[in-house]
Amino acid sequence: MLSWYVYPLAVLAGFAAGFINTLAGSGSLITLPLLIFMGLPANVANGTNRVGVLLQTAAGVEGFRRQGVLRVRSALWLALPAVLGSILGARIAVNLDERTMERVIGVIMLIMLVVILVRPQQWLEGHPGARIEGLDWKQFILFFAIGVYGGFIQAGVGIFLLAGLVLGSGFDLVRANGVKNLIVFIFTFFALAVFVLNGQVVWSLGLIVSVGQVAGVWFGAHFAVEKGAVWVRRLLIAVIVVSIVRLLGVSEWIVRL
Repeated sequence: MLSWYVYPLAVLAGFAAGFINTLAGSGSLITLPLLIFMGLPANVANGTNRVGVLLQTAAGVEGFRRQGVLRVRSALWLALPAVLGSILGARIAVNLDERTMERVIGVIMLIMLVVILVRPQQWLEGHPGARIEGLDWKQFILFFAIGVYGGFIQAGVGIFLLAGLVLGSGFDLVRANGVKNLIVFIFTFFALAVFVLNGQVVWSLGLIVSVGQVAGVWFGAHFAVEKGAVWVRRLLIAVIVVSIVRLLGVSEWIVRL
């Protein structure tokens, strides 16, 4: 049994994660520690976290569709390699050194932060008519690798997807967010199935957190369309900086000082 205050805390944390995930990514850096705090082993928390991700991305897809900024066909093409990668990533999730993986991801995000700051116009403008009508081998490898990571731990996968969609496929940030949500929804369905089959999902806790996540997604989708790519880029930078501090152990180093 959990203390009463844990439940509203879970909903609030879910709201923050849903909002951040819709506009940028790394919302799972909020929900994963929360689920562990609620008493779940790390691998079960990893699986349980996918319940909220699945529901929040479903809400995000509907929100971006209603706003008329979702490229469904493009998302389906790119989802194919991502799904294959996510199944592999979920299957090997329990066998990898999570701490080392966090350090590698932190370095990649640091590089990405430099790219966002040095080439701002590419993130803000994109090509209004950008769409994917097929896959070349580079796109297949890129989105397969992102899918492997997403299946493994999820946290931060949205940022990698945005980078691939903006820098690799020419989308602006608003439309890239719509495509990103649909891709994550599709591959999370398959990754969640792997965790369910291995008994690593606690549905009750996953659904509690997802209540807040769905509300955060609805607000985030409207925010993205109304405020535009400039504000989304600002939030993306903030999320990446916080993720770097967390993943590279900067906060732990500061505390020791």
